[in-house]
Amino acid sequence: MKQRFLLLLMVAAFGWNAAGAQIREVPKAVKDSFAVQFKGAGTPNYIDNIVNVQVKFEHNGETKMATFTNKGQWKETEQPYDFEKLNADVKDGFEKSRYSGTDWKVADTKLVTRPAGVELYRVKVEKNDVQKKYLYFNASGKLVHESITL
Repeated sequence: MKQRFLLLLMVAAFGWNAAGAQIREVPKAVKDSFAVQFKGAGTPNYIDNIVNVQVKFEHNGETKMATFTNKGQWKETEQPYDFEKLNADVKDGFEKSRYSGTDWKVADTKLVTRPAGVELYRVKVEKNDVQKKYLYFNASGKLVHESITL
């Protein structure tokens, strides 16, 4: 009985959060850190994921999304990037990967900036409705890591 109640409570909390409702106030540390790091950014839209906070915003004419810890530590920022504008090394790295060819299609490309000036190019590839991956390339075209996505 206790397990059913907890499961029901978790489902209700998830549905409430997924519907756009905030379970808690966005931590002040996140708002302060965002304001310092992205001066002049447009009105931020905070998405509290409990384990982190994502912030969607406009900055220098581009739409971006930054991720922060609950304590306000910046983790990364991503922004749309045109696959055709990737440098030759990154395109070559992708072409040499097992995801190039006719089975996998490029669905999306983002520029991901992380602390210490690390820039990665995230290429989302899809084989079908179930098989989807994020591929992370560095500027030299090396596939740094990959992850499964929905």
